[in-house]
Amino acid sequence: MSSLRFDPFRELDRFTSEVLGTARTPRPMPLDAFREGANYVLRFDLPGVDESSLQVTAENTTLTVRAERRAERPEGAAYVVAERPVGVFQRQIALSNGLDLAAISAGYTDGVLTVTIPVAEHAKPRQISVERTPSRHEGHKVISGGTANGRDRQPAAVGA
Repeated sequence: MSSLRFDPFRELDRFTSEVLGTARTPRPMPLDAFREGANYVLRFDLPGVDESSLQVTAENTTLTVRAERRAERPEGAAYVVAERPVGVFQRQIALSNGLDLAAISAGYTDGVLTVTIPVAEHAKPRQISVERTPSRHEGHKVISGGTANGRDRQPAAVGA
């Protein structure tokens, strides 16, 4: 029996590959996404981002994360290497309608933004009770009748 798994991020990899190129393309806002119990958890690496610049919004089925990393360049410094990206970064993620967008929460600790998205009640697995239904032969009436000489004979089941 094949199991169907609810995957609200099924298009994320395809979309990312089409827009950003191969999966090995470095991104200024790397993401891990996983399911933990009844929640999906997204973790974004945002080192050096001031918490006050973070914006997390959900509109329809799109989650948008926006952050700004400001340059920390000492005045008069002559850089030899400058590889750390600065500026405004934004990432949009298409979400399934099986998630509870009204209950999204976010926290930022040690340069990691964690967004928790609960699975909506209507999308959670639920137990369906199985009731006993009568078989085709249950509920058949028994007809008893007399013999030609007036003596009763054994009852017979109709349809048996």
